[in-house]
Amino acid sequence: MSKFGRSLFGVSLLLTVLLAAATTAAEYYNYGSALDKTFLFFEAQRSGKLPATQRVKWRGHSGLKDGLSQGVSLEGGYYDAGDHVKFGLPMAFSVTMLSWAAIDNRKELSGLSQMQQTLWSIRWGTDYFIKAHTQPNVLWGQVGDGQSDHYCWERPEDMTTSRTAYKLDQYHPGSDLAGETAAAFAAASLAFKPYNSSYSAILLTHAKELFSFADKYRGLYTDSIPNAKAFYMSSGYSDELLWAAAWLHRATGDQYYLKYTIDNAGYMGGTGWGMKEFSWDNKYAGVQVLLSKVLLEGKGGAYTSTLKQYQMKADYFACACLKKNGGYNIQTTPGGLMYVREWNNLQYASAAAFLLAVYSDYLSAANAKLNCPDGSVQPQALLDFARSQADYILGKNRQGMSYLVGYGPKYPIRVHHRGASIPSIFVQRSSVSCVQGFASWYRRSQADPNVIHGALVGGPDHNDNYSDDRTNYEQSEPTLSGTAPLVGLFAKLSGKLGSYGGGYSKPYQTTKPPASSYKATPTTYTPKQSGAPIEFLHSITANWMAGNTRYYRHKVIIKNISQKQISELKLKIEDLSGPIWGLNPTGQKNTYQLPQWQKTLRAGQAHDFVYVQGGPQAKVSVLSYY
Repeated sequence: MSKFGRSLFGVSLLLTVLLAAATTAAEYYNYGSALDKTFLFFEAQRSGKLPATQRVKWRGHSGLKDGLSQGVSLEGGYYDAGDHVKFGLPMAFSVTMLSWAAIDNRKELSGLSQMQQTLWSIRWGTDYFIKAHTQPNVLWGQVGDGQSDHYCWERPEDMTTSRTAYKLDQYHPGSDLAGETAAAFAAASLAFKPYNSSYSAILLTHAKELFSFADKYRGLYTDSIPNAKAFYMSSGYSDELLWAAAWLHRATGDQYYLKYTIDNAGYMGGTGWGMKEFSWDNKYAGVQVLLSKVLLEGKGGAYTSTLKQYQMKADYFACACLKKNGGYNIQTTPGGLMYVREWNNLQYASAAAFLLAVYSDYLSAANAKLNCPDGSVQPQALLDFARSQADYILGKNRQGMSYLVGYGPKYPIRVHHRGASIPSIFVQRSSVSCVQGFASWYRRSQADPNVIHGALVGGPDHNDNYSDDRTNYEQSEPTLSGTAPLVGLFAKLSGKLGSYGGGYSKPYQTTKPPASSYKATPTTYTPKQSGAPIEFLHSITANWMAGNTRYYRHKVIIKNISQKQISELKLKIEDLSGPIWGLNPTGQKNTYQLPQWQKTLRAGQAHDFVYVQGGPQAKVSVLSYY
């Protein structure tokens, strides 16, 4: 072959390799398409009167009377996850994350023509927070009763559960919730400043007032709103106070707020806590990265020494994620996913990935390296880790599945989400009742009739296993706080590596559901024992009205009263008309078994399950065991 021929062959081979690489990138790195879908999720989560520009057409108006019975209009905001409660803490964190993306990724979002969508997503939250902040020292922190809401499976347009609103004031403080909302207002004021200066000024006023309230009247919001404890229990409020002050300093340039973070650095743990998590509950790593920016920009002044301590802790988080932290590293699954907790783990991976992408930018802008116990690394390493988490989410994992619903050829189709799992109000106009939703739609094995595009589900377990099962809420439920960090992450990666397009998937269609003939009857309660070496202890732990029906929460404790281990226990549960938690159906009628993680009961060991229904209790008995 001639030299010229060899050159042509080499060019051809190179083009083949590049095309193959581009194909791989197109499969896993379609960040522009993924970004657009995340905004659709926020539209699907909207509460209140929907605008004419609403793109998620299967949703309708809902929650229009929120707060009115208590003399305040709390229409709007976002539903938290697959439920219909408006929890203030994760919602505020989500708005802060969206705002941070709008501030730091303005160039990328504008280049993708997504800045308007970002600002709309932020404003749907901040408009609600303005309504909720009725007085300088009053913040309405939650709408909806988590207990009754979680025992109903119905569309938001059909809600019959309690819409009680809960507030914070000087007698019922909540420094964590008020502090996070102040941070959201401050960050949002920066996001809107180049586009709507008057709205930005309004947001900043609310931020300052709420920070003063949070700082002056200290306490955990879950002590003032106990209803939130079972769902979003706060571990402390010091991080939120520092977080709010850091954002207010960035928004105003006022040294008062920077001094606050310096004066309270040790007392509040800002320079003491080295973290391996960043989330709706734990903001320390975020505070440390934000304040490192001040130092890296050479604006530390008299506070340089303390700011260096903040940066040391920011480095601790970053080095732990890169597994270069002298053994004090994060855990990852065999497939490389950051693993923090069993329940909804992807929210921690998405938040950490976004934060590392941000820190990478701050270090790069200062021409600085990341100094880890196991050696110094370039800022690019942080972005590479962030990209690895994004790619895992979008399908580069052992399941070959995208955990962002609607993205790619394979994604979860049985999402733990009420609105997605029941036909649209515009398709099935008759209302779907609390229990009917469980009976007709929750337990279906078929795909959701509505694809909730852009929802980041909870994700796989520590071994990269995922069960696409609507009842598996630990893995299949999406959240605001998990999806929000993806906006900045996808924007950053799209700007770095480009977008390969991608389309909007058509929603699944479904047939008309069967009508339910369920009628509630008055309850009676009689404990019942089994003849096997199993003891059942029944109790009613709660009851409430939904519409004209009273529902009861039944708790059943199963105890092995023998001296030997019991395995493969199968229970028969008759007259069950409502949802059940803590047992798995076997596929046989009225037959249930212990969950996978509780396959056996040791001698004396107990396991409990819960079910909800109106009417008499279910009949529980033992079918078989070994």
